[in-house]
Amino acid sequence: MSGRASNVLHPSLETFEAEVMASGLPTLVDFWAPWCPPCQMLKPELERLAPELEGRANVAFVNVDEHPGLAEAFRVSGIPALFVLKGGRVVDAWTGYQSRKSVLGRLQAHMGSAGA
Repeated sequence: MSGRASNVLHPSLETFEAEVMASGLPTLVDFWAPWCPPCQMLKPELERLAPELEGRANVAFVNVDEHPGLAEAFRVSGIPALFVLKGGRVVDAWTGYQSRKSVLGRLQAHMGSAGA
C-alpha cells in the first residue's frame, strides 16, 4: 500500500470549504506541526487508518504553520487538535494524542452503520 488513499486531504484556507465543509462524508481534521512530537506520533497512525475509512470518512491534515488562518478559525490553542466535521459542523473535537483505536472509536460514532 504505497499509494496515498484518495480520502487523505491537505486543504488550504481557499479549499477547506469545498474539500471539508461541503463533503458528504464525515472528515477527521488533524491540526498539526512538524515540530510537535505528539503530532509526529499521531500523523502516521492517521495516515495508516485512512485507507480503512475510504468511502466512509475523510482524513484531513492541516499544518498550522502553513495555514494559520484555518487554525485561528477553529480556535486551535494546542496541537495536535482534532475535529470531526459532518454536514459542515463540528460534531466532536479534542486536543492531544490518542491511540488509533480511540480515534477510530470517536470517528465511527459519526460514520453511521457500515451497511447504511
